[in-house]
Amino acid sequence: MKLLKLIPDNTNIHFLKWRVPFYVVSLLLIVASIGLVATKGLNLGVDFVGGQVIRVTFEGSADAPVAQLREEVDKLGYGEPIIQRFGQANEISIRMKLPAGADKNPKLANAMASTIKTDIVKNHPGAKIGSVDSVSGKVSGELGRSAMLALGLAAIAVAIYIWVRFEWQFGVGALFSLVHDVTLTLGLFALTQMEFDLNIVAALLTLIGYSLNDTIVVYDRIRENLKKYRKMPMPELLDLSVNETLARTIVTSLSMLITLLALLLLGPDVIFGFTAAIVLGIFVGTYSSIYMAAPILIWLGVKPDSFVTTESAIDRQDRLAREAGTPRKS
Repeated sequence: MKLLKLIPDNTNIHFLKWRVPFYVVSLLLIVASIGLVATKGLNLGVDFVGGQVIRVTFEGSADAPVAQLREEVDKLGYGEPIIQRFGQANEISIRMKLPAGADKNPKLANAMASTIKTDIVKNHPGAKIGSVDSVSGKVSGELGRSAMLALGLAAIAVAIYIWVRFEWQFGVGALFSLVHDVTLTLGLFALTQMEFDLNIVAALLTLIGYSLNDTIVVYDRIRENLKKYRKMPMPELLDLSVNETLARTIVTSLSMLITLLALLLLGPDVIFGFTAAIVLGIFVGTYSSIYMAAPILIWLGVKPDSFVTTESAIDRQDRLAREAGTPRKS
């Protein structure tokens, strides 16, 4: 039986032909993502800003009465609530600041949540109360610092690993690819205002690992071809390397996307943001391994003979002496 091949053995796509336009587009997307994060900001979850989040589903109703709820909760005297839809149109989250003294007396936060839930059920009989999450301001600050530190250290560790395993140019290329992938994912969350919590940080760390794995496969093949084809022009050598690893890249990405798309469409709402981040990460991670990590080697001065060991004067003298002492074959 003939095996199914998604990528033919003789595939020869000229990826590097379009490296400049794709780099321009990627740089514009990075700038746009940074701009979105700076202007719109991230919809930080209770994990990072502290407070209390109450999730409510209005069963039997197509839409949640957001404006009415905002007025009702505001009248309770706990401050102005932040009410946002998540998942379906009839599902909302109510975010409240913790009452004064709640850090020392957790009963105050519990009393506030109980009052809000009772008032919602009273005014909206079809409302179903979901999870209630509460995090103090001190804990949320520590979580935020730890999350950013984890992302930064992961990126630096990746660059060092690539640098040690290959050369410094490869480390710079891998780090730029990771910055590209993480920045575009943050831009998505700034644009859609999906809640950014610790689950998303876990997704970003997963994305860093996936992108690194794909980049290493491409870089490993590039290094092998640099030893084999020392006179081949660099763009052709990079195209050859990417095409030789393309089947593995496509099969791996499709296998993960099939599972993740099922989770995205059919999975619970609590992991929707996590799944969405990884789905986007697979696309941008695969793209960056081809159009970010590979072409940057050209601009960093890598040539087919860049890593060929240079013969020292002493080694040359020894070689010439050995050749002079070797009898010629008749």
